[in-house]
Amino acid sequence: MIIISLLLLASLLPHLTFTGETDYIKAFIMMFSWYVPNKLTNSTISLSARVNVDIVNGKEAKPHSRPYMVSLQKDKKHICGGFLISDEFVMTAAHCWKGYPKILTVVVGAHDLRNSEISYRVEVKSYISHPHYTFCSLQNDIMLLRLQEKVKLNNYVNWISLPKEGVVNGDTLCSVAGWGQLWTNGILSNHLMEANMTTINHEECQRKWESKYLASQMICAHGHGGSCKGDSGGPLVCGNTAVGVTSFGSRIRCNSPAHPTVYTKISAYLPWIHQIIRNIKPIS
Repeated sequence: MIIISLLLLASLLPHLTFTGETDYIKAFIMMFSWYVPNKLTNSTISLSARVNVDIVNGKEAKPHSRPYMVSLQKDKKHICGGFLISDEFVMTAAHCWKGYPKILTVVVGAHDLRNSEISYRVEVKSYISHPHYTFCSLQNDIMLLRLQEKVKLNNYVNWISLPKEGVVNGDTLCSVAGWGQLWTNGILSNHLMEANMTTINHEECQRKWESKYLASQMICAHGHGGSCKGDSGGPLVCGNTAVGVTSFGSRIRCNSPAHPTVYTKISAYLPWIHQIIRNIKPIS
């Protein structure tokens, strides 16, 4: 009976979803979540459809070594990562905002989210999701946030370069960072964590993710440490360049080798990004 019920649930729920759940999605999860006993820990394992994307098996980043990192927050609580691409724009994942009222804020210059001595909060002036993004799809999961005011660039707050046209080859050493869960269904980190990742060739990514993975729009990567719930929207950094936006991963296990984390490929969206920035009237 349990097996039949789980199969029925699997047919109703997507294989994966995102961080930054809306109240609607939370209600949906409460209605359709199943919990299976874990004989090893005497606890329960959530089989609900939710995303796992932040840093597990990582290490604490050197404070302010990634000055481009931002915490995207709702009601002063971290929901997603993001990164500065100029003194006026933040890049993140489109699913981080979908369904929220326009009350998100961006915290820049942070390492420990409990300590605001150096960091500060900036209001979001406009939310610009990719025009072909829909919440029920994994494609085009990219968004620009135009800030209410330009940030002051210094040693703690700075932007990161975007890639030029081109591909990211497999077996490229990269890294990710964020303030999300430290283990599957675990607690959020107050300190910025980081982990090294290695990109995987498109053929392998497609084999693992099947039709959900589109090589023209996506990159996937895996490592000993990796992503879990809470780091959607953060950058995949190769060298000193942001090449991807953390998008989705396994709903069962954080940093799963069977389903490596997938990133929106930034280079595929450069014309759109440049058009948005070019056509926006500068902040006076």
